[in-house]
Amino acid sequence: MGRLTGGDPSLLRRINSAVVLHALRAAAPPAAPTLTDLTKATGLSRPTVEGVVEGLMEAGLVVEAPAEEGEARRQGRPARRFRFRVEAGHLMGIEIGPHRIAALMADLGGRVTGSASLEVPETASADERLGCVRVAVADLLERSGVPRSRLRAVGVASPGIVEADGTVRLGTALPGWTGLPLGERLQRSFRCPVLVENDANAAVVAEHWKGVATGSDDVVFVLAGLSPGAGSLIGGRLHRGYGGAAGEIGALHLLGREATPEEVLSTTGEPLHPLDEAQVAQVFALAREGDERAAEAVGRFIRRLVHDVAALVLALDPELVVVGGWAAGLDGVLEPLRAELARYCLRPPKVALSLLGEAAVATGALRLALDHVEEQLFAVDSPH
Repeated sequence: MGRLTGGDPSLLRRINSAVVLHALRAAAPPAAPTLTDLTKATGLSRPTVEGVVEGLMEAGLVVEAPAEEGEARRQGRPARRFRFRVEAGHLMGIEIGPHRIAALMADLGGRVTGSASLEVPETASADERLGCVRVAVADLLERSGVPRSRLRAVGVASPGIVEADGTVRLGTALPGWTGLPLGERLQRSFRCPVLVENDANAAVVAEHWKGVATGSDDVVFVLAGLSPGAGSLIGGRLHRGYGGAAGEIGALHLLGREATPEEVLSTTGEPLHPLDEAQVAQVFALAREGDERAAEAVGRFIRRLVHDVAALVLALDPELVVVGGWAAGLDGVLEPLRAELARYCLRPPKVALSLLGEAAVATGALRLALDHVEEQLFAVDSPH
């Protein structure tokens, strides 16, 4: 990076451009600001604003908007109005899960414009699963009429511990996932940056953006399943940990050498096999019907979930715990979790179900792509 000083004119231009662009993006639609509006909003001089706007128009990020209704009927030429071109590029968010691939398309304003999903066998190999990702992406691009070259960034969310370069250091939920250079493999399909993140981390970002956590900056999102994971925001920022492993609460039972999930959810004394969501849902159904052994199994499952979540709550002191994932849809999970956290925690947090449901992970991946593009749009670092 070249050395920048306070008198560097190129730095000043980039700062001014970022300030004006931010003001244009912040303008509430359908209102389109005039040069006078932008001058007031930014504190810059009118000639500076005018020059920046012309540059942004040349870059394809800003366009002149039509005169507001009534302006054209007034005497004289109406003031020029401008808007940020949300259609100047597109973003994609992809969830790679055990049972399905889900993809969302959005414009540069973050408005979802299309979606696609594809069922995947739980036993699919890494190559087969990535092949399904390519199929879902191609389908979404074709149905949206968006050329692949128009994508500005792609966010991808997957189970497992994900390193900064997109490699899955440990991923036991998907066959062949541990050690997979996921970012590198997916980058071959795109000309834009591909950002890979853990699924629970993506989900907490999504709930903070468009879900139940929009008013909270200290949040724990629990992706509740057979082996729960969690994503955390601290002061509104995603907490990944030193190696990307923060929130892997599903491993906590190993500390006490406690029973495996297969034993916790057993109603026969023998490990539950196969351990899958259909089998576990059946255990919950039997418990609702009054089966004592099933009720005991459900109680063990919920206690373990409570202990896992309580460990994070005691460490992070969040304002809000959001419960999502597959187990969030099972009757009887939320109230025991809320009551038990009140027993275990010094300051019990609010507890709520995910507002986004099964769309949370893909929505979070989309938000990560949008964050990346916004960093580029508002960057003031030297390009050299």
